[in-house]
Amino acid sequence: MLVVMAVIVIFYVKSVGPAALEREIGEIAYERCAWYRKIASIAFFVISVNYVIYYFYPISTPMPSYFPWDYVITATIATVILIPSMYLMYRGVKDAGEETHTPKKEHTLYGGIYETIRHPQALGEVWVALTIALYLNSPLLAVISLFYFPAFYYFSIAEERDLVIKYGQAYVEYRDRTPMFIPRPKNGRESDSHANAGD
Repeated sequence: MLVVMAVIVIFYVKSVGPAALEREIGEIAYERCAWYRKIASIAFFVISVNYVIYYFYPISTPMPSYFPWDYVITATIATVILIPSMYLMYRGVKDAGEETHTPKKEHTLYGGIYETIRHPQALGEVWVALTIALYLNSPLLAVISLFYFPAFYYFSIAEERDLVIKYGQAYVEYRDRTPMFIPRPKNGRESDSHANAGD
């Protein structure tokens, strides 16, 4: 699982750098980054399958096999986390459109939820592995899932570097006025702001 997690980090970071890569190989960079993103998505699916396999075939570790409290509590916590996470991913995908999976050179800055936070998809997706671990009632998988938090933060930083290359000052201004993950109350002027291309 840790090896596949490294594959996710490598290929997802590569997938969010089409503008920088275009400087080296031309417009084919966008198609190549789309493939990088597909590889990262497949690797994430493999991780999810491995979680389930581990549930049935756990390895011996000093950690307890299950959480010490009633499973209903663990499942409830997982559901409370999962519902807003799924909403953030849905809204992010809806407002980003096809560029969620296929980077496009001609794509403009996003609207919708991206006017409130810069990375709704990342904020939603980062919790998925942890909720799976909780539903499987596995403390070890829950601990492994915590590695996704710094990884997704790094994904977001890497993506923003490329968005500055792609959109220039327009993205810098957007980044300065829009929170990365945590929404904040908007004043009148901010409510009319444009949005971004991050995820």
